[in-house]
Amino acid sequence: MTIFLDNWKVTLDGQEIKLPNREFELLVYLAKHPNRVFSKDHLFETIWGYDYVGDSATVAVHVNRLRDKLGADLIETVWGAGYRLND
Repeated sequence: MTIFLDNWKVTLDGQEIKLPNREFELLVYLAKHPNRVFSKDHLFETIWGYDYVGDSATVAVHVNRLRDKLGADLIETVWGAGYRLND
């Protein structure tokens, strides 16, 4: 997987993967901190912000969408703690 920050693009095995803004932002945040575990609450506050109407379950939905598009092994669930992007 390659992330191109300048043009908000992700490629996987040479194929461009279209991601909505929030999915891209979530992926970039996790990629900037590989192997580090972040709670759903932390990711929600960081990516969506305090003013967003919703809850941390939104993070799980977006993580699942990223897994569907990029592979199930990319983002690991650390039970009781949160998520991490494996390098």
